[in-house]
Amino acid sequence: MIAIGFVAALGVSADASPRCVKDQKPFELTDDIVSWTMSAAPGSECIQGLRWSYMQIYSVLILKAPTKGKLVIVGSGFQYFADSESHEADKFTLVVFGKNRHTTGESVLDISVNEPRGTVVSELPPRP
Repeated sequence: MIAIGFVAALGVSADASPRCVKDQKPFELTDDIVSWTMSAAPGSECIQGLRWSYMQIYSVLILKAPTKGKLVIVGSGFQYFADSESHEADKFTLVVFGKNRHTTGESVLDISVNEPRGTVVSELPPRP
């Protein structure tokens, strides 16, 4: 209650980051390799947790770093910062170590980063 009042008093808004990883297939921590696709506009950032409700994540390591953006491991997830100058696709690979229900194992996540699809609006010439 105090925290809500404090945030309201400061006039600070809290915004959730948009979901940037779409339709991700769960990994199983069984030496599996899973491919995910992520959307990130130039200059944007994405925070993505990796733990499913039935898992314990022991560690997350960067196997292959992105070439365009920056990647930081945050607890049992990651934060990706898209390059503000690049409109090119990016890719990185993570290794997740943990326990899925009662079995300990690892998974490899290949993550492709693309610019969000959308309608390009161009300026129309003035009418005569």
